Amino acid sequence: MSDGMMSKAATMEIAISRNGVSGALDESLEQDLQQVMVSGPNLNETSIVSGGYGGTTEGIIPTGAMKGPAVQFNPNYIGVRPPHAQTQGAMSQQCSSHSALTAEELNRGLAVEKFDLVKKWGINTYKCTKQMISERFGRGTRTVDLELETQIELLRDTKRKYEGVLHLARALTAHFYSLVQTQRALGDAFSDLSQKSPELQEEFGYNAETQKLLCKNGETLLGAVNFFVSSINTLVNKTMEDTLMTVKLYETARLEFDAYRADLEELSLGPRDSATLCRMEVAQQNFQSHRVKYEKLRGDVTIKLRFLQENKVKVMRKQLLLFHNAISSYFAGNQQQLEASLQHFNIKLSSLATDKPSWLEEQ
Repeated sequence: MSDGMMSKAATMEIAISRNGVSGALDESLEQDLQQVMVSGPNLNETSIVSGGYGGTTEGIIPTGAMKGPAVQFNPNYIGVRPPHAQTQGAMSQQCSSHSALTAEELNRGLAVEKFDLVKKWGINTYKCTKQMISERFGRGTRTVDLELETQIELLRDTKRKYEGVLHLARALTAHFYSLVQTQRALGDAFSDLSQKSPELQEEFGYNAETQKLLCKNGETLLGAVNFFVSSINTLVNKTMEDTLMTVKLYETARLEFDAYRADLEELSLGPRDSATLCRMEVAQQNFQSHRVKYEKLRGDVTIKLRFLQENKVKVMRKQLLLFHNAISSYFAGNQQQLEASLQHFNIKLSSLATDKPSWLEEQ
């Protein structure tokens, strides 16, 4: 309270010394205070005084010369955020940085995994190529199963011969189909001429009937030959091909097994330092894994070859018998026997009635 009164008294004294009128000062001061309270201070009509009271006018800077607003808006100024806004911003920034870091680590992990796969593939390809070249030039040794190799070569030779039979059977089907169509057209021509030639009506008539009968029997035989072709195609291009795919996997496993075996033998002949021992341990592990793979595939090939032989005998015995009966019945002109032979496609033969149906027939 006393401080406020002293400052007011000081102000009053300064005002009196300048204007000399006390009443005018009170009214002017009250108006100025009301104006300040309502509209704020008018900076354009004030002066900035330097040096305190009683100083010279050299330190006075008139603000009326300053243009523009006293306070300007700065769009780059962020200001002071509330505490919860700062926390949310920090959390979102941490989450985004964590997500970016996780994606980067994932991409780096995938890249490293792909690089390891390419590296393993390159090493494996190099070793297998080296082993293959060594075998071709007679410098390397290879694992040989004489009995299995003989069966594989026999299978490949049998497949080539069956492919030849399949090609010829398809050619027979195409030619016989053309023959049946020609017989049908010839029977229609004879029938037409029998109606337009009264003097040769009987001769054209029974020739037309003969061609129509041959056409009917030809269609029956064509169905039998088509079934024969379909069975041979399934045996060659599905059953045999599936077994040969397993054989290819077996041969690849055999080559890898010999390649890692040769690598292990080469390391065994070298110096026994710490680095070589570590390499030998890794080579021993690779050798054992490829040995297990090789033996498994060898067993699979042996089983498939045995099943293939059984199925081939059962299927071909039935198909060859039916093919023979259909062909001989057709060219003998025995229509009843031809139709009976065709019915055997849907029933079992008496000679095979006691045998277990093959895997291929059950499909």
